[in-house]
Amino acid sequence: MIAAADMEACRAAIRTGSLSFHAASRLLPVAVRDPALALYAFCRLADDAVDEGDDKTGAVLRLRDRLDRVYAGRPVNAAADRAFAAVVEGFEMPRALPDALLEGMAWDAVGRRYDDLSGVLAYSARVAAAVGAMMCVLMRVREADALARACDLGLAMQLTNIARDVGEDARAGRVYLPLSWLEEEGVALAPWLADPVADPGVRRVVKRLLAQAARLYQRSEAGVAALPVGCRPGIFAARLIYDGIGGAVRRTGWDSVGARARTTKVQKIGWLGLAMARSAVVTVMPRDAVLHAPPVPEAAFLVQAAARAAPNRGRSDALLGVLAQLEARDRGVSA
Repeated sequence: MIAAADMEACRAAIRTGSLSFHAASRLLPVAVRDPALALYAFCRLADDAVDEGDDKTGAVLRLRDRLDRVYAGRPVNAAADRAFAAVVEGFEMPRALPDALLEGMAWDAVGRRYDDLSGVLAYSARVAAAVGAMMCVLMRVREADALARACDLGLAMQLTNIARDVGEDARAGRVYLPLSWLEEEGVALAPWLADPVADPGVRRVVKRLLAQAARLYQRSEAGVAALPVGCRPGIFAARLIYDGIGGAVRRTGWDSVGARARTTKVQKIGWLGLAMARSAVVTVMPRDAVLHAPPVPEAAFLVQAAARAAPNRGRSDALLGVLAQLEARDRGVSA
């Protein structure tokens, strides 16, 4: 059970840090909404510490230690940690899911870049599709097809975020666009990062990435009928609001360098209403090829973990390897 004061702190963190999720969460039933807000608060604060802090290495290593304490039943004395520990215990959250998020943040800390779409999807699976799988756990949904479609939605939302934030990331020295796509468009990476502009090649890459997101948004809808009835409007709302961000990028002529695409409060209200209307007609779980499509390969491990199809063997060698790399870096800085 999440303490009332901790829950209010989580709500405050989401209200200021994630307006799109806060809007969509209002359509979730309280039994799912509160643990979802606790989950997002923990993830959001951890992400901000890595993204915005000066000590990215230390932030990831501290998150590793915080997760260790959460799963040992001894969370750090902070509202988000206590609330997330209550969620982990109450919903039997598989550790592989928040560990996937930890790995994605570790990739950020070491400045990993991605040669192709598969690499971008592997990163997106960790920082976003893992949250989609955790949301299914909060809804008590462990069916593999529904989990695969939830991961589709998480991947689509992260691709949208990447497309929206191209300029902001570039000015911070970060690039999440597939490097091979930029190369195909004749964009020389080092000069472009030194002076980011929305040249035609970059715009075409952004358009191409959002086309991939649109395909995943469409696939994700097949899983909505597998969710509890009361949860469907909130998930439809998240899908529509984030897809709307992609629409805002499209209206700029795919320029997410010169300005950051935004959506309005009026638009969000409209999408909330549309989400309620669309969820009302989802009454029967579809039995079609889309629902039963296998998960995107880069997210398959999340589906297996959430469905309890994979044994809990502790942290993966890949995660342990990148954490060891960060520890070595941290020791070097300290020395």
